[in-house]
Amino acid sequence: MARKIQPAERCDCDVIHEDTVNQVREKMPQEETLYDLAELFKVFGDSTRIKILWALDEAEMCVCDIAFLLNMTQSAISHQLRVLKQAELVKSRREGKIVFYSIEDEHVKQIFDQGLIHILEERK
Repeated sequence: MARKIQPAERCDCDVIHEDTVNQVREKMPQEETLYDLAELFKVFGDSTRIKILWALDEAEMCVCDIAFLLNMTQSAISHQLRVLKQAELVKSRREGKIVFYSIEDEHVKQIFDQGLIHILEERK
């Protein structure tokens, strides 16, 4: 998706709207919370992890299935699943010798789906 980068528009003055600034400051989450949110979005910043999330949004799958689907090694998929699991975006369950992965919960599906809607909306 190649886009031309446009410079941000700026004010031509130095007026501070203190009421607005104070109102926003009171509602702003703690620094640690914002840091954690930024870390969560970093996990979404890898196309392999996005492909895995897409697949798991469609069906519960094991590492072997995901590796075959994405034409990657099981080791590479396992590494990415570990990152996704640490970020609490996917969960696993064992059935005998097989470990199945799925999306952690409805919130993850909503984040993923909203991102897709936003991207597809821009292409209209």
